[in-house]
Amino acid sequence: MDMRQLGYFLEVAQHASFSKASQAIHLSQPTLSKMIKNLEVELGVVLFDRSTRRVELTEAGKVVQAHAQTIINASQQLLVAVEDLTEKRKGQFTLGLPPVIGASFFPKVIADFHQLHPDIAIKIVEEGGKRIEQLLLEGKINLGVVVLPVDERLFEVVPIVERHLKLVLPLTHALAHREEVHLADLKNELFILFRQEFNLHDRVKEACIREGFEPQVAYESTQWDFIYELICANQGISLLPETICAKLDPGKVSVIPLVKPSIHWDLAIIWNKSGYVSHAAQGWIEFAQKVLFTSSTNEDSA
Repeated sequence: MDMRQLGYFLEVAQHASFSKASQAIHLSQPTLSKMIKNLEVELGVVLFDRSTRRVELTEAGKVVQAHAQTIINASQQLLVAVEDLTEKRKGQFTLGLPPVIGASFFPKVIADFHQLHPDIAIKIVEEGGKRIEQLLLEGKINLGVVVLPVDERLFEVVPIVERHLKLVLPLTHALAHREEVHLADLKNELFILFRQEFNLHDRVKEACIREGFEPQVAYESTQWDFIYELICANQGISLLPETICAKLDPGKVSVIPLVKPSIHWDLAIIWNKSGYVSHAAQGWIEFAQKVLFTSSTNEDSA
């Protein structure tokens, strides 16, 4: 048994298909099937039920899947740790960023860090917060930035930004000239939300439910600027982070503080508790925390 076999096995398990897995890893299907068959012979168990159209893991396959992922992750962490120690590379890591967060805070942070550490390469992966958590647990990225809360049994958490959500609505809306708005006042409104893979989606829905109503969702998007354009076109309202609201044209929309309750939008850098954090990644964590948390504190006291 070798790492390559385990990697191929995990691909088939993920895709539930030999043909899709072979396409994903650019390996012929007969070769892939032979590799999996050899692994089954070596382990003395059948890993996949091939009798159905969708390939399914057997009970033995599920056990092997759990351990194989752990082995793959440990192998990757070992290589990173050794290379980090021996300085075979000058530094690199992969950072998961939701688009709304990346656009708000990180272009300048990344640019300033690069100026200080030009030999450290940062690969950006843009995904929603939930997907970022999954990628961290799978060992496919090193760090992520997400909206809190997260499961602190699984992740190390470094808070970096504390903000609130604000109500954004068309200028012609009946509430557009209010000084502040209660969340309960929005029970009959059409909401435009980020899609379900974004933690912000759940944060808004859960807050509404606590106030006694299920929000009526008219549209969902992955892009804050598209949400903004829909609001301008009188297609609904939204609750957006303060940093996004600062980018909006006050001649097109009204931005109003939300109270009773206010909804926090707190960001953190997270990583897998069982993962290895390289010197390069640790340096970036410390830099981002210093820059962003200090900036957040200064704005709150201004």
